[in-house]
Amino acid sequence: MEKLAYGVGAVDWQGRIDFARMRRERLAKAQAAMKKHGIAAALLYRSDNIRYLTGVRGAPEFVPGLRYALAFAEHEPIIYELGDTLEFNRHHCHWIKPENWRFSYCWLNGIGGPEASRETGRKWAAAIARDLAERGLKGEKLGVDGIDDVAREALAAEGISVVSVTPAMREARRTKTADEINCMRVAVNISNAGYADLCRQASPGMRECDLGGSAINAIWRAGAEAAVATPRSGPFTYEVTHITNTDRIIEPGDLITMNVCSTTYMGYRVCIYRSFKVGRKPTAKEKDWYQRMYDRIYAVIGEIRPGATTADAAKHFLPASTWGYEADERLLVAEVGHGLGMGYEEPVISRIWSEKYPQPIEPGMVIAVESREGELGYGGVRMEEMVVVTETGHEVVSNWPSEEIMPIAAFTI
Repeated sequence: MEKLAYGVGAVDWQGRIDFARMRRERLAKAQAAMKKHGIAAALLYRSDNIRYLTGVRGAPEFVPGLRYALAFAEHEPIIYELGDTLEFNRHHCHWIKPENWRFSYCWLNGIGGPEASRETGRKWAAAIARDLAERGLKGEKLGVDGIDDVAREALAAEGISVVSVTPAMREARRTKTADEINCMRVAVNISNAGYADLCRQASPGMRECDLGGSAINAIWRAGAEAAVATPRSGPFTYEVTHITNTDRIIEPGDLITMNVCSTTYMGYRVCIYRSFKVGRKPTAKEKDWYQRMYDRIYAVIGEIRPGATTADAAKHFLPASTWGYEADERLLVAEVGHGLGMGYEEPVISRIWSEKYPQPIEPGMVIAVESREGELGYGGVRMEEMVVVTETGHEVVSNWPSEEIMPIAAFTI
């Protein structure tokens, strides 16, 4: 695959990402998956599913159900939008027909009390029932991806039974179109701005939060839709805290790991880790950790190709007992490969599941593979690569150097 020849903007002189085509192809994939699973209509609550199927981006979900969409296997989707966002999106999201916009009903996670929630739930369910009835689907089971008890009771009162639409949406999203993959490649290049900033800024005496804040700002400036940069230093780099940037002061000779996971462009995420050494060169012990981790990751990546399964790749991960753990579940998100797109997606490469429940590897999948090594109390190294499955094999699309621990701070040279 050629290097990207463009950035985040739109121009008239070069073919770039075709967003209209991407919306059409995603909708077609979702509708085909719904038909395959026998779902004529689906109520989508998850913001990533809404955006995937409709191309409409809305308000952040500080409570569930602020906005939702009604999707159909044979009809165009209906958007129930948050009231003070409705007119903006109706005006700008011209691919949704004017008659397919509604304002949403939401009980704000029940903070008004049970009676208020039930009353709003009845209005909510009645509006959905009307739209289903107009399309001759009132008697069909309704696919849902995450509703609460108030919603279930309100739908039941309207005579609507529900099934999970999640398997169908997972199936639609597990492989990516060419435009989706290029969105993710742009996101990778954007995230590199965070690593470049870390290399410029990191020095002993800085706090992790100052280093992370600077990297996040660099990622925003590069054109991210959402920016994430989480550096961890010293003892926080192994047996990590998943709390974001802390106020720990970086010391000379510290190992630093930084992830840019969930940095996004057009809703598509990256999942990348890199390791650095500040103020000194890596020790022999640290180099050995890194080499073992690197070799393990690339052994997994070496099995990623069409026709292989996740079982083929998972055999290269080591058992949890290697580190004295009692079960492989201890390494759930530390020694793993996982599909990536607008979130965690199929497939998963893991000693927990892959041998017993192997999943096929298909062209168009994007898979992130990660691992780590280190010593409790001292620190360690971590790395994650992003891989696109091609028709004939794979391509590693995370392009920040990963062959060794990168020394940073000018006086290390």
